[in-house]
Amino acid sequence: MADSVRIERDSMGEVEVPAAAYYGASTSRAAHNFPISNLRFPRQFIRALGQIKQAAATVNLELGLLEPELAGAIVAAAREVTEGKLDAEFVVDVFQTGSGTSTNTNANEVIANRASELLGGPIGPGRLVHPNDDVNRGQSSNDVIPTAIHLAAATAIDQELMPALQTLESLLGAKSREFMPIIKTGRTHLQDATPIRLGQEFAGYAGQIMESRRRSQLALDELSTVALGGTAVGTGINTHPLFAGRVCALLADWTKVPVHETDNHFHAQATLDALVAAHGHLRTIAVSLWKIAADIRLMGTGPRAGLGEVTLPDTQPGSSIMPGKVNPVIIESLTMAIARVLGNDCSVTLCGQSGSFFELNVMMPLAGYCTLESISLLANSSQNFADRCIAGLAATSAGPDGVERGLMLVTALAPVLGYDEAAKLAKEAAASGQTIRDLARQRGLPEAQINELLDPSRMTNPGDSEGSKHSG
Repeated sequence: MADSVRIERDSMGEVEVPAAAYYGASTSRAAHNFPISNLRFPRQFIRALGQIKQAAATVNLELGLLEPELAGAIVAAAREVTEGKLDAEFVVDVFQTGSGTSTNTNANEVIANRASELLGGPIGPGRLVHPNDDVNRGQSSNDVIPTAIHLAAATAIDQELMPALQTLESLLGAKSREFMPIIKTGRTHLQDATPIRLGQEFAGYAGQIMESRRRSQLALDELSTVALGGTAVGTGINTHPLFAGRVCALLADWTKVPVHETDNHFHAQATLDALVAAHGHLRTIAVSLWKIAADIRLMGTGPRAGLGEVTLPDTQPGSSIMPGKVNPVIIESLTMAIARVLGNDCSVTLCGQSGSFFELNVMMPLAGYCTLESISLLANSSQNFADRCIAGLAATSAGPDGVERGLMLVTALAPVLGYDEAAKLAKEAAASGQTIRDLARQRGLPEAQINELLDPSRMTNPGDSEGSKHSG
């Protein structure tokens, strides 16, 4: 036992710490106090936390608050956190103290011990760098953790989600152009409607993703304002007045995300309003993706007993008992990811609603974890949907083949026959199995007029009598 642990002391007394661990007494207590799940903060968050500590030491050196050698060691150790070299040292459960103090302390201890080691000193008792006095100088968990959440989420949106949505939008736009010549029966209420171009439908999907990219930017904008500088309760006690602004400037330069210090620290630390708003945009993106996925899944049903208007790429065998069966598994994985995002949105909302007590929200770790998971799920599933489904979609003849049988072609005759007579004609066609064209002839309409009115191309572009202009 003596070889595998070291004894450290904190304000509560002695505690055993794994001998080789860079974390210390407070982290060890937290690891034992919160045996709740196997969930840990993701890489994006640990990277952001390392960046904040690295920038803090840099600024504290500039302000004359840290000696150069000490600051240099802290910067070097924090850079290792940023780069992921010390991820195994972050052992505290997501379900922990609501301010995230345990994780901030975890970072302080890891960086202090590693910095001490870099200076040639010991880790643990006798270390040359103090976790609170040096690494945490000018900071509090209460402003560092929300800042790390915002920085991590904004960076993930910028570097992961927006590029994935750009790829998806581009592929949907390409499919829209490819499919524009294909005319099919439109559907409302899952019932036949007037004709539409398959490319027009895909232009709508591309538009949804274009709007999703805009909403991603709105979410990023919400997260760009950070709480750093408020320390304990928003008053900025024990921090230099220039500290937060300079740290934010460094973070913005390093991440290319325009983070800046809030002008109202009491709001920034007491609420999760910005996070709730940002996740609301993520929720809308998720709902848009669900609509697109659901439509394409329905279009691809079959291949013989469904709509079969498009064929989805074959990605893997779909059944352990039915040979040759292929299922829309990429879409299924996307919709499951979306379901998780919608659940996360509920969690973030509850964290914002229920966790704010006076000067501090005490459900920050969960809200941060859920937000980062949602961003990654949306980014990864959108990219996968684009690459493994949309890119390989192909149209079939099923859509065009059904246009002539569509009952709602009668809509084009309503201006000539009147609504009531056109409705009778549609019901007669449904009952008899005849086409609208056949019944129009029986009503004595001239063939040239029938051909003009029932031209599907013209019906998809009513303002273009020649049917040559295509939407999208």
